[in-house]
Amino acid sequence: MSSLRSIPSIEQLRQRASIRALESRFGGPAVVDALRAGANAVRESMTSGDASLSEDEAIVVRIESVAVAHLDDQFHASLQPVINATGVVLHTNLGRAPLADAAIDRVVAIARGYSTLEYDAARGARGRRDVHADALLCRLTAAEAAVVVNNNAAATMIVLAALAAGREVIVSRGELVEIGGGFRVPDVMKQSGATLREVGTTNKTRAADYAAAIGERTGLILRVHPSNFRIEGFTARPTLGELIDLGRRFDVPVAEDLGSGYLAASDAAAHPLAGVEPLVETSVAAGVDVCCFSGDKLLGGPQAGIIVGRRDIVERIRRHPLMRALRVDKMTYAALEATLAEYAAGRAAVTVPVQRMLTMIADEIRARAETLAGGINLMSAWRAELIAGASAVGGGSAPGVELPTWLVAIEKEGVTPDALEERLRHLTPPVIARIERDRVLLDLRTVLSYQDSQLREMITRL
Repeated sequence: MSSLRSIPSIEQLRQRASIRALESRFGGPAVVDALRAGANAVRESMTSGDASLSEDEAIVVRIESVAVAHLDDQFHASLQPVINATGVVLHTNLGRAPLADAAIDRVVAIARGYSTLEYDAARGARGRRDVHADALLCRLTAAEAAVVVNNNAAATMIVLAALAAGREVIVSRGELVEIGGGFRVPDVMKQSGATLREVGTTNKTRAADYAAAIGERTGLILRVHPSNFRIEGFTARPTLGELIDLGRRFDVPVAEDLGSGYLAASDAAAHPLAGVEPLVETSVAAGVDVCCFSGDKLLGGPQAGIIVGRRDIVERIRRHPLMRALRVDKMTYAALEATLAEYAAGRAAVTVPVQRMLTMIADEIRARAETLAGGINLMSAWRAELIAGASAVGGGSAPGVELPTWLVAIEKEGVTPDALEERLRHLTPPVIARIERDRVLLDLRTVLSYQDSQLREMITRL
């Protein structure tokens, strides 16, 4: 049996062709650390009497295998693409909106080299990054000015910080919601330095409640669109127009947090979210002083907090010191401008994946589902069946809205639904499905069309 002296030195191991290949891939220092980890593991095994390490070659093979596993663990990218077969269009855990091809191309073009992020090529002098996307946002919303920060929570906070720090912000108790990850809107708002003045009750707030709360310390009236919940029954809520009239009467600006950011991508009346999610341009036309919304929800762009409104108001926000901390990078601007350009050109209903998924009719999904199910049913021990179901908008948008769809229910002989769902998650890329009534379901509404054949092949290999 080999002794501990049989363990080769790190330098000896580095002369092997397989180790030199690892060094070209991962770099010398990382490979040396991995080899040391492998040698230590072998030393411990041999001390414990591992009989499988009786030959010199077995020792080297074990060291290399441990080193490779160590390197794979360290260098494995935690952010991986997945196939979303859940039917949740804006799945926050899966990265929300997939980008349009035009946005991806633009990001690649800008990221590959230098750009005019803060350079005015016409003047040959330093420019401003906070003006990017301004023209397109104003065109699409009819606002006087616009500015972009890194998400909508940041947008809300900087609006309050710029307009009402040290003063009161009047908001309805029924609009103090909790967003994803346990973050509560009141907690985010308090970081702005403003004081919340809650009015009304959870289910009923009237314009008179806002009017009664206005005083010398009032800095802002805030309206929050309840995008991730719905209160039904004995309710009352003033219209945006009533709050705007109130603000003008008392010379208090009115801000609206629209949350999801719905821009008209096609015939607004025929859209599944018509009457459920307010259009940004409708709020601007009503006369709101400033409103904010997300870039990566219904808009279908990158993560961003978009602020549009009156020029003087937006300029105050643009000049606030927090702007430096909350600004976005060149890739965000690239993706956002390209996405907005699809709306401006009238192509968004077809080219922006989120809008395409939302407006996809059930018959189109059924045709794709039949092809997938047919391929699965050709395999031994597998069974696939089409059943009618519903997709969800997700992302804290349009609660209660169900999009009719066709689901592929899959079964494999001898495998429980939980085990099958787990196996799907361990594929490369992972396939994320859902389980309902003890069945694994695949909803192709959220599977990108080019992924259909890939999904079928992956299930075949599984």
